[in-house]
Amino acid sequence: MERRRFFKSSLALGVVCLILATPITSMSWGAGGHMMTAQIAYGRLNPRARAKANELLAIPINPTEITSKSLNFINASHWADDLRPVAEFDPFKALHFIDYPFSIDGSHLPATPEPNIVTALEEQVKILKTSTDKNAQAQALRFIIHFVGDIHQPLHCVSRVDKANPDGDRGGNLVSITITDSNGQPKKTNLHSFWDGGIGSFPPSGPNFTPPPLNAIPAAAAKARAGNPATAAGLKLKDPMNFKAWSDESFALAKSVAYKGITNNATPNAAYKTAALKVANRRVAWGGYRLAALLNSIWP
Repeated sequence: MERRRFFKSSLALGVVCLILATPITSMSWGAGGHMMTAQIAYGRLNPRARAKANELLAIPINPTEITSKSLNFINASHWADDLRPVAEFDPFKALHFIDYPFSIDGSHLPATPEPNIVTALEEQVKILKTSTDKNAQAQALRFIIHFVGDIHQPLHCVSRVDKANPDGDRGGNLVSITITDSNGQPKKTNLHSFWDGGIGSFPPSGPNFTPPPLNAIPAAAAKARAGNPATAAGLKLKDPMNFKAWSDESFALAKSVAYKGITNNATPNAAYKTAALKVANRRVAWGGYRLAALLNSIWP
């Protein structure tokens, strides 16, 4: 009964958010980026936290046909995106982001909707810490693993407002850009998707959002950690639940890096891609460090 009440409560929050927010077309780091974050976090869990996480993630919560494909910590990181085809979970889609608006031409700024990823993380952590229902805890843990990754993607915490997009550009989803594909050919995409894929560097998803193989993740995670040590002062790992601060960091990086020099139909140049990739790797690494610190604080 407890899990059922939790699910209904969360759905109600999500419905409000969907009413207030503009629908999104791209949701988060791709599966590869989420798996990299989880890989980094899992390696830093203390023995008790690791055992508790493994126990909860082995529970085949609904929808079982999707959950059964991600019963380990690394693959659980993309579970919240795997739910996309399940209409019952549609309201949760709007909890993957927070649209802090900023204007480039003095346009009126829309309000930042609630609930959002900050309030969602607060709710899911409360459930994980206080619920006596293992199913509710298992669902909360899966959302936490995913949302910690999402909140570190700069374009999940921003919406650029101008006369062309008075309600915002949905974190770069409405910004068309041209990139070069793996065959060296020009390809149209949007700015948000470009960042979701780690500026083309993260292990890519397969057809129909099939996640990359597990054996592709450790090397990619190690590359993200390189030059991004867990000793960085800005990480503040002793304050592992300051979700608002994490979103503020992403907002600042979106304005200073992700949108820098980018207009609709732009082609990112080499300097942009170098700076963007550095930020994308750092955010994945920091997300992993903070996710571990968060779970270690819950299960010390």
